[in-house]
Amino acid sequence: MPLHSEKTIELVAKFRTHDTDTGSPEVQVALLTERIGYLTEHFKTHAKDHHSRRGLLKLVSKRRRLLAYLKSTSLERYRKTVAALNLRK
Repeated sequence: MPLHSEKTIELVAKFRTHDTDTGSPEVQVALLTERIGYLTEHFKTHAKDHHSRRGLLKLVSKRRRLLAYLKSTSLERYRKTVAALNLRK
């Protein structure tokens, strides 16, 4: 399920690096984290939804790769993003 447009606009505004930024790693990680949170809640009531679970695993892998890229390019931006999203890394 895609995010609501209001929530997307709010996340992009919070994590963007400049005024027209919509694709930086920080923004992408924030949007993925929101979708992962939604799917995690979905699985609490729909435990046998294995097709969506595969999608969740793909989202988690993509977020992990983006965080690895961010960590290798700018450790300060990585730490700021992880702290803002309350991730356990």
